[in-house]
Amino acid sequence: MTVTATAAAWAVTAVGLAASPAAAAPAATATPRLGDTCTVADLGTRLPYIKTTEVSPTITHFKGWYVTQGSTGSQSVTTTTQTSISVTVGLNGSVTGTFGNQVLGTVAATLGLNVQVNYTSTSSESSTVNWNFNQPGYYGVYKGTKKVTGTYGSLNCNRTQQGDGSWALKWIDGPGTGSFTTYTTLEEGAVRCEDAVPANSIMAKAKFLLDCGSPAARAEHPAGAVAPTEKQTQDRLAQQSAATVGAPSAGRPEAAGSGALAAAALNCTPGAYRIDVPGRPLNWSAPLLANDGIRLRESTFFSAHLDNWRLCNVTENNGVLEATLWNWGNGGCATIPANIANQEQAYLTTANCSEDDLQRFYVYRDVPGSSKVGLQNKYTGSMVGYDRYADGELIRQYSGGRQDGTGTFTMTGV
Repeated sequence: MTVTATAAAWAVTAVGLAASPAAAAPAATATPRLGDTCTVADLGTRLPYIKTTEVSPTITHFKGWYVTQGSTGSQSVTTTTQTSISVTVGLNGSVTGTFGNQVLGTVAATLGLNVQVNYTSTSSESSTVNWNFNQPGYYGVYKGTKKVTGTYGSLNCNRTQQGDGSWALKWIDGPGTGSFTTYTTLEEGAVRCEDAVPANSIMAKAKFLLDCGSPAARAEHPAGAVAPTEKQTQDRLAQQSAATVGAPSAGRPEAAGSGALAAAALNCTPGAYRIDVPGRPLNWSAPLLANDGIRLRESTFFSAHLDNWRLCNVTENNGVLEATLWNWGNGGCATIPANIANQEQAYLTTANCSEDDLQRFYVYRDVPGSSKVGLQNKYTGSMVGYDRYADGELIRQYSGGRQDGTGTFTMTGV
């Protein structure tokens, strides 16, 4: 692969390659907000914050049921599925790793609701409701919940310039956004057209489904199940359709703007860097074998440039660098394999360079004068780190980063 260096070198201050230590920053608050201070250890982490929310009462199971004067008392009613709700976070729809759980935990704290914070779904099968019917009449027997949807953003630690020209580490609005779906505790019950119910409640939604003005609601029926009204059928179809809109497809969705341009020409800065563990001798080293991953290794005379990286197609937006990491030793670009990109702790490797967001990384930097950085994959949104400090340890992605500081690296010019 041919690599073309740009005439304008990537400025030393862009990653702060001087050896002087960073200025001390105050500890971040327990629940950081945009603009709060962060620390060097936070460069390799990210936290969610909730941008928008919507809470809507949703009926998951329903059955019209008629009780005659002689059939009051306790009965078991088999309801049919009205809609099914699955807990999802982000692109692939699953709730894996720390970040997905943090998103849902933040939703719960923001709204003050007891929502599901792990992957689960409401039943798509018929479900039985046991209810004591004290009066005759036309009932809607139901199971339901409050469906909670919305969008979230990412808080990332990065250097920001103050009004007086000094620099500080702050929590910023990181690139990208995502959506979530969850729901509250399920409830069940029965409601009649004559019943007064709280507005915007699950019971009110069930009463709406009764279609009280319809002939079916006003007619006399034998005791037991009543055929669905037109409104009930239409609402069921609408809810089921809404549940499938935007549902993730199997496998990896395509990254925006990606392309299979193997060996595409890259516009790289002249300098090369080692991505080191701060204060330790081990650093990122590209694999010699095609099926291996990027590992922590010590630089030696025999490293053959496998531990040297160039930054290519560099852009900057709101102080955050975005770059492709090209390895001098094997000519490949750092990437997360597409077949495991949706997995927590998926390892990094190198592959033929292409215009693919799996090969693009955001670089979060300490204040000028420090070489400390955190790295985030553009496609998955996960931060880069490692499980333990050991020779041969794989470099991996972590959805929320590494809270123990093992996602903070230094970039050292070679």
